[in-house]
Amino acid sequence: MKKTVSVSLGGVAFTLEEDAYRILDTYIEQLKVRFASEKDCHEIVADIESRMAEHLKEKALSPVHVIASEDIKKVIAIMGQPNDLGDGASSSSSSDWSYQNKKYRRMFRDPDNRLIGGVAAGMGAYFKTDPLLFRILFAITAFWGGIGGIVYLILWAVLPEALTAAEKLEMRGEPVTAENIGRTFSNTDK
Repeated sequence: MKKTVSVSLGGVAFTLEEDAYRILDTYIEQLKVRFASEKDCHEIVADIESRMAEHLKEKALSPVHVIASEDIKKVIAIMGQPNDLGDGASSSSSSDWSYQNKKYRRMFRDPDNRLIGGVAAGMGAYFKTDPLLFRILFAITAFWGGIGGIVYLILWAVLPEALTAAEKLEMRGEPVTAENIGRTFSNTDK
């Protein structure tokens, strides 16, 4: 018989075994220490917690499923150890390889590079091309029958804006790891 602990991780309630809770708590404390010098420390840790919650929701078979320490260790392996997080040098670990095979990529509007609504910038980030190409395409088709303007407005209404670091990484097709989330916040400060 094992003790269980109820926790809220990234705003989602989970039931963890007591030793799984200790591993998770230690990991989050290490993240706080690692990113303590960053201006947005709390946001970085919150984004990492949210991403961990997404991974744990995939593992939970039902709302009353108890998360074991092995599940926590697998999620930590995906996210990366805080002491392994470098100064921006990308490490190619097995978790990076498995992430690249899954290709978690979503289309968002890009608020950082937008001219009007961020649709063309988001499409440029998603397809890894210059957003100018999409801007020109929308402009030409807007004058040629008006369909470009209508499509742009529909995409503006339908596509969500990439607000969090995790969403911005997904938009560009990069792995959502603790290191990349921290690097995203470091790059926005410069």
